[in-house]
Amino acid sequence: MVFVQRKAHFSAAHRLYNPNKSDKWNQEMYGKCSRPNWHGHNYKLEVTVAGYPDEETGYVIGLSELKRIIHQHVVDKCDHHNLNLDVDFLGGIIPSIENMSKAFFEQLEEPVQQNGSDSAFLYSLRLEETERNAALYCPYLLKN
Repeated sequence: MVFVQRKAHFSAAHRLYNPNKSDKWNQEMYGKCSRPNWHGHNYKLEVTVAGYPDEETGYVIGLSELKRIIHQHVVDKCDHHNLNLDVDFLGGIIPSIENMSKAFFEQLEEPVQQNGSDSAFLYSLRLEETERNAALYCPYLLKN
């Protein structure tokens, strides 16, 4: 099995806030990340696709095709947007890197499978919020 990775980046604003809790609770839980007027990050996204290379192309998935999928389904929807207000598939969730990595994975899973080799599947997604904060979503580790 071969693992193919593609990186992308985008900038976006968000606010960590649980509407079911008090402002005091949110401030204590999220600190400056819960400021009412938002804050932003320069996110780095790393997508890993696993599978066996196609005999005709030699690809698990074409990297230009993977780039197109990542941009169409995630980056173009998030870049220079407010993640709480502007991104439909993030509606109703607290946009922590943990929740976002899972939501991004779900956006990419089907298009990757449809456009890769017969065996290709989305293996993992890593989302970096800062140099020191990142989340890795890899649901297949739990299935086996």
